[in-house]
Amino acid sequence: MIEKPLRSMLFIGVFFTMAQASDLPRALTDDDFYPIDMDQARLGQLLFYDPVLSGNRNIACSTCHHPDFGTSDGLSLGIGEGGQGLGPQRTSGSGESKVKKRIPRNAPGLFNLGFRGWEVLFHDGRLSTSDFYASGFDSPALEFLPTDLRNIVAAQALFPITSEFEMAGDTNENEVLGAVRRRIDYGWRVLAERVRGVGGYEPGFQRAFDDVDQSADIRISHIANALAAFMEFEWRADDSPFDRYLRGDETALTDTQKTGMRLFYGEAQCSGCHSGPLQSDQQFHGLGLPPLGPGRTRAFDHKARDMGRINETDRLADRYHFRTPSLRNVAATAPYGHNGAYATLEGMIRHHLNPEAALDRYDREQLILIDDDYLNRHDFLVWQDAREMATIRNSISIDIPERTDAEIHALVAFLESLSDATSLGHRLGIPDRVPSGLPVDQSTVEDEVQAVAAHHQDDKEHQ
Repeated sequence: MIEKPLRSMLFIGVFFTMAQASDLPRALTDDDFYPIDMDQARLGQLLFYDPVLSGNRNIACSTCHHPDFGTSDGLSLGIGEGGQGLGPQRTSGSGESKVKKRIPRNAPGLFNLGFRGWEVLFHDGRLSTSDFYASGFDSPALEFLPTDLRNIVAAQALFPITSEFEMAGDTNENEVLGAVRRRIDYGWRVLAERVRGVGGYEPGFQRAFDDVDQSADIRISHIANALAAFMEFEWRADDSPFDRYLRGDETALTDTQKTGMRLFYGEAQCSGCHSGPLQSDQQFHGLGLPPLGPGRTRAFDHKARDMGRINETDRLADRYHFRTPSLRNVAATAPYGHNGAYATLEGMIRHHLNPEAALDRYDREQLILIDDDYLNRHDFLVWQDAREMATIRNSISIDIPERTDAEIHALVAFLESLSDATSLGHRLGIPDRVPSGLPVDQSTVEDEVQAVAAHHQDDKEHQ
């Protein structure tokens, strides 16, 4: 259910009381999340960090969704297959494998993917629950998506591994993308066969799945279900100060955070889109964000642009509309926007308040991009197209009242209260090694993150 924000109140005292009593979402419970099979989660942990699932065996899920960077990569637009290193220190590689294109969209965080209420994923919503296909999902794979996936998270896990610039590589480099170009499920068969060939995985699959007696029984759906179980367990985030406040702890939030909360669920109208237990209505809205990057274009499109939801619906009203993200742990997932256009929460909030003015005064220096002469020249091509820039302005669908600097400060403080220290640390953590023997994306700040989580756990035990 989408909670509707309070639009106006005559008396500020009444407004504060009502905002606390009626507009706040309910507290999350265990029933809101899928149950976890820990054998599947432990298997998924290995697969998540294993480059064996990439076409050239040189990139893992963890490369662009690393815990050091809030389960993202710390970049506005990432560098996928062919790059080297992690996060903002990643490079575009060299030689024949040098990266030829940035990832068109910002890598989203992976927090609370195990929430039962998710019905749509990806910035443009190209994956959604549906009764039309036997799989239970409407996706780019159409009827070729496996029919035994545990949930939408497992379905989502299958697409980066078949994406040329994310993990699959080029057709002249390996057999994966060549198979994908014939039909997407052929690529999954290649990857499942590859995992079957790694002997060290067989015991894990046998423990995790009743229908796996030997390596030959391993299917791509087993791999996807294990990845989903790991992400759901590792990054469940429902013990932030805000969560504790919703459960009755009046001291969990500071006075400034409470002020920000009241604004968020009241006069600032943030909850008009960021509604529900995870602050997302799962709908699509036009913010007029500054465009950048190579764009996510359709086959016939000759412009370097990303028009968002219209790519899936072909409805003109959906031009430059993107899915409302969840805000859990948002303070750890900078930069912000579907293309990482803003480096700070304050910058993103100010854009919401006056999108057209923000577009006019946009400072490109705040972008966090890998510096590469070839990639750089594609980043702002769309700004040279006056008609396309006008279309972006015309797509804006929000109208939010201006706020004072003090109110913006309070809103930022509230968003920071959505951080769950345990989920920002490690539950299963990063494995030292994976069965394939390929290099693992290790943490550079592991000790520091674990110390924060341990301190938070000590606080809980003393309350």
